[in-house]
Amino acid sequence: MREYNENKETCGTICLKYLLFIFNFFFWLAGGAVMAVGIWTLIEKSDYISLLQSNTYMATAYILVVAGVVVMITGILGCCATFREQRNLLRVYFILLLCIFLLEIIAGILAYIYYQQLSMELKQNLKDTMTQKYRKPGEEGVTNAVDKLQQEFKCCGSHNASDWSDSDWIESSAASGRKFPDSCCKTPTEFCGRRDHPSNIYKEGGCITKLENFIQEHLKIIGAVGIGIACVQIFGMIFTCCLYRSLKSEPY
Repeated sequence: MREYNENKETCGTICLKYLLFIFNFFFWLAGGAVMAVGIWTLIEKSDYISLLQSNTYMATAYILVVAGVVVMITGILGCCATFREQRNLLRVYFILLLCIFLLEIIAGILAYIYYQQLSMELKQNLKDTMTQKYRKPGEEGVTNAVDKLQQEFKCCGSHNASDWSDSDWIESSAASGRKFPDSCCKTPTEFCGRRDHPSNIYKEGGCITKLENFIQEHLKIIGAVGIGIACVQIFGMIFTCCLYRSLKSEPY
């Protein structure tokens, strides 16, 4: 009977080891995906960060990058801890899982909070940012972001094209008689912003709603990835605790 119980415990431990190994393999892949989403945000989707007053959008991306790197390292550590059956390594692995879990939950919560605040922030600040910083020395990031925003989303101004009448640059001699930036034109050419006509300028709507929708959609991705991977980690922590208890109870 005793031999049967020992064999049963050993069989259970082996099953837990392979479950945890399979989990770590997919966990490692998930870490790469989390890191990729963070890097994608910082490189491909960061053009409009200079138009935002808050750093929350960038902070969520950095958290995902850090979490992704730690996840990949933790996945390797988890495989080592599993096959070497070292309880000390399992403890370290569990603590790292818990830390990553908290990081990803924080990223998800930040994304959700900023999702709620984004509309108010853009309404309060986007027009001033566009009209006061466009083409100003040292504000090349804002200038490039505004030009790309207006061309990519086929819009002009924050709320509408008339916002540019309050622009410091439009009112200066540097504008060379332009009434709008050339990026407001449906077919951008040099000085095309001088001609104020619906056939030439995007007057149907402003950029604020389109930018808000764009960032909100991306925040949904960040939040879903962070919270989704965090939920999967709960299973990893459960498997780790079970294996730790199984190893502790087995005789050496």
